[in-house]
Amino acid sequence: MKLRYIILAMTCMAMSSLSTQAQSLVYFTHDISPESLVKIYKALGVEATGRVAVKISTGEAGNNHYLKPTLIRQLVNEVNGTIVECGTAYGGSRQEPEKHWQTIHQHGFDSIFAVDLMDEFQDIRIPAKDQKHIKYDIVGEHLAHYDFMINLAHFKGHAMGGYGGVLKNASIGVASTHGKAYIHSAGRTSDPVLAWKPDYIAAGPTQDQFLESMAAAAQAVHDYFNGRVIYINVMNNMSVDCDCDGHPAKPELKDMGIMASLDPVAVDQACLDMVFGHKAQPGDDNKPLIERINRQHGTYITDYAQQIGLGSIKYHLINLDK
Repeated sequence: MKLRYIILAMTCMAMSSLSTQAQSLVYFTHDISPESLVKIYKALGVEATGRVAVKISTGEAGNNHYLKPTLIRQLVNEVNGTIVECGTAYGGSRQEPEKHWQTIHQHGFDSIFAVDLMDEFQDIRIPAKDQKHIKYDIVGEHLAHYDFMINLAHFKGHAMGGYGGVLKNASIGVASTHGKAYIHSAGRTSDPVLAWKPDYIAAGPTQDQFLESMAAAAQAVHDYFNGRVIYINVMNNMSVDCDCDGHPAKPELKDMGIMASLDPVAVDQACLDMVFGHKAQPGDDNKPLIERINRQHGTYITDYAQQIGLGSIKYHLINLDK
């Protein structure tokens, strides 16, 4: 009888281990193409149904590194999705809706897809489980129009976060203009004017507090969809600067491929590991991007996101090319 319970306990532990592993599978392909985006989406085994939001960055005016409409078209059509965006909090070509629509048009998105500026008129608050810094997440009110989200991120550097992947795309990306200020200030203000005043920044949160706030906001969006969200990172045009920069540095690292997972922490971690583990060669140098990430302590966000239960930094990589 005792042996039976030992076997049963070992079986339950094995099943639990397999379940954890299943949540942290990361799929990869070297091929960056419209067909591969559809292929990697289907490999996840979760169908995007209902009203599907495809969250991307449409790119700041002057930036040419964003994910192009021609690259993502087949995937968006496959799920009958709507491109969703929110305004920035730092001026530029995407803070005011009128200018943002002009940028979207210049970059060719509204000529191909239905596009929704989710905070064009109002924003809403959604619950945040981790309230260490932010008490809620402030997002575009149109988020409530969607049943499923495809978080389609361009993996690259970022001046403030160190890097940008699906965690940034879920947090800063889905946040409204006010929500972005709230995250950047680690819950101190939602006023985008006040958040960027030099004296306010000088007395503001630490870098780690900002990263923790991003992780909490990403978790809020994940929980809002109750798991009806998938995460894809496209590793091309990997400048040290984000798509929000109108004058980004030229990428020094060659394109690597596409990663996808149901676990946002795992897929960002897999991309970080690939960048950090890359062997630099002339014309294919990972050092500038690594320096940018390390300067901003960028890798901390995956550690903290794991700590609050959003996902796991441990993953099993499945190469779809083999």
